[in-house]
Amino acid sequence: MIRFDKLGKTFRRHRVLDDVNLEIALGERVALIGSNGAGKTTLIRCLLGEYTHDGLVTIDGRSPRTERTLVLGSIGFVPQLPPPLKMPVGQLIDFAASLCGTDPQRMFDLAKRLGLDVDSILQRPFVKLSGGMKQKLLIAVALGRDAKVLVLDEPAANLDPEARKIFFELLAERAESATMLISSHRLNEVSTLVNRVIELDMGKVVLDDRVADDVSLAGLLACRISVKRTEPAFAKAMTSWNFTDLGGGMEWQGDVAGPDRLRFLGMTSRYVSLISQLSMTETAAEKVGTEKVGAGKTAA
Repeated sequence: MIRFDKLGKTFRRHRVLDDVNLEIALGERVALIGSNGAGKTTLIRCLLGEYTHDGLVTIDGRSPRTERTLVLGSIGFVPQLPPPLKMPVGQLIDFAASLCGTDPQRMFDLAKRLGLDVDSILQRPFVKLSGGMKQKLLIAVALGRDAKVLVLDEPAANLDPEARKIFFELLAERAESATMLISSHRLNEVSTLVNRVIELDMGKVVLDDRVADDVSLAGLLACRISVKRTEPAFAKAMTSWNFTDLGGGMEWQGDVAGPDRLRFLGMTSRYVSLISQLSMTETAAEKVGTEKVGAGKTAA
């Protein structure tokens, strides 16, 4: 459904994306992670056809840059920063629905489900709404269309806890019918929803982990990690996961519960430049699978 082939992007001689090669299939639910400046938002902007770039980007075989109207009609997008639209809320919903042939009532209903009192703000300009109200409305607009692809850039950043819970419930309802690319710093929130984790660091893919369907939720993953040097913050993180120091803070060993796998990988991704080797082996009555990570890269 989504393909990046040797994707590169440079701003003022600074290489923000560097030879990114990815294929994301229909129905895959991808968590896109990485620190600020890693290239996540730039990759999303290239996917939406907003930037010129090196290499090839296609959605369902079409270029979002040259076939923009056709491609964007099949995408639901929630941006990291709400646009400064002066259009009244009611007019915005009607306009967004007309672009994709959707009943605007669907967007109204989704906004109300997220806790937004739409009826009281119909005449208010979008730009005058609070950050949380804007986010709920943008989510309702994105999920209110019959989109094959959902692109969500830090979508829950301005949501209150209850709205965040409902939002992920809404995504779970679309899990089987749409390809999702979710950029998020909270990997633990989406860990039960996604089936693949892609990490960017300095414009390169440093981790691409497909969550195996046969990883037992009741099982354990035996994990062993080697690092290039001692690091107090990393040692503290390992201790919090009940890992054992096998020698001077350079090698660690412990078990990770199946449901916590993605949350653990999200934690270790913060130390990708420090880790030299990471291996995870599923353990049950017998060994059923092995994963190894070397220099921050995963081979499933």
